[in-house]
Amino acid sequence: MLYIFMGQSCTGKSTAANRLKDLTGAEVFTGKDYLRMGSNENAAWQNFIDRLASAAGSKDASKSIIYIITERDDLSRLSMLDDAIKVKFTASMDTIRSRFAQRMNGHLPPPVEKMLDRQFEAWKGVKADLCVDTTEERSADEIARTVLDFASKASK
Repeated sequence: MLYIFMGQSCTGKSTAANRLKDLTGAEVFTGKDYLRMGSNENAAWQNFIDRLASAAGSKDASKSIIYIITERDDLSRLSMLDDAIKVKFTASMDTIRSRFAQRMNGHLPPPVEKMLDRQFEAWKGVKADLCVDTTEERSADEIARTVLDFASKASK
């Protein structure tokens, strides 16, 4: 199974992915982790997309992959993976700012605020198979189990 966890920074993608990994044994990749799979970016991407396609077509949980993306533009590179479970993570802008400020010792510089605003707008209209709003605190276990339940029903 292939899970694409997508959405802007500080929406809970990595936390949920790590819990889903614990539950399923899935391998987790983020951003440009794929670069280690080849001698140059094109070769690495081709090797990675082949692995993603293999995971997407497999019902074997031990071969599952979770790919976490934060940049909306990365989504277009995955358009050929029809069998992926696309999970969009969202939260209110206030929640995102608060979480990001915690990462930065309580202070959000104006350029970071603008970056967060751009990300928020970029992800607004993106469609997904499942949308998870993490504005209200939910446990990573609850989110991972929601994703698993959805994937189980979708694969039938």
